[in-house]
Amino acid sequence: MSSGWRTLAHLPGAVTLKRNMNSPIDARKFKGKTRRELLKLTPALALGGFVIPQLQKPLLKAGLGFSDWASSKLFREHHLAPTFADSDVAPLNKFYVNTYDVDDPGVDLASWTLSVTGAVQKPGEYTLAQIQALPKLTQNTRHVCVEGWDVIGNFGGARLSDFLNMIGADTSARFLYLECADDYYESLDMATALHPQSLLCYEMSDKPLTREHGAPLRLRMPTKIGYKQAKYLTGLKTTNVLQKRGYWEDQGYSDYYAL
Repeated sequence: MSSGWRTLAHLPGAVTLKRNMNSPIDARKFKGKTRRELLKLTPALALGGFVIPQLQKPLLKAGLGFSDWASSKLFREHHLAPTFADSDVAPLNKFYVNTYDVDDPGVDLASWTLSVTGAVQKPGEYTLAQIQALPKLTQNTRHVCVEGWDVIGNFGGARLSDFLNMIGADTSARFLYLECADDYYESLDMATALHPQSLLCYEMSDKPLTREHGAPLRLRMPTKIGYKQAKYLTGLKTTNVLQKRGYWEDQGYSDYYAL
């Protein structure tokens, strides 16, 4: 992806910053500045930093980290994402299929299990029937892709929070780490995992998930961007430490990316 940044050396602001940095600052004037006035300088200084190639990557990483931190502080655990009428739901054949590697990694649906590890009281292999035995939630919510498209779908499944309760997960842990049959991997902060609309989804449009949409089980979280909605789930780990954050996150995308 192109970063989209252009050199700012020709801009008046960049020249002014350079000139001011090379001149002494009157101590009395500096002490007289308010906190707000100093904060106003931050964007200009950051833009000036992008002129220096060695600083571009660290600045982008720091900015993304700050954005994730701010988003997590604004997240409201019980605030629901919008839901829609059945008439707003796109037909299943109009729901765009976006895959990481292949449309069908060849999951053996008859023998599939979800492997549970980490900080839980009941680790082991869980069948789809055990997950389907939990209370079912059906919701019409919007799926938003980082590529710029979105679509309203009908999703059904068990609340992720109910499953975590069933396995005795330590919900004071920071993360869930998810593995998938196509070698994709993802992570979730625990607050998102416990959100009442976060699903272990096994149905779309009142039908079992098709292979291209992640059969037999995928994540569905209307509070998050599309690449967090991992498909073909095979493993779930409750943990305080992440060795890997997510396939796209490890390539520089946002860890949190709330909607």
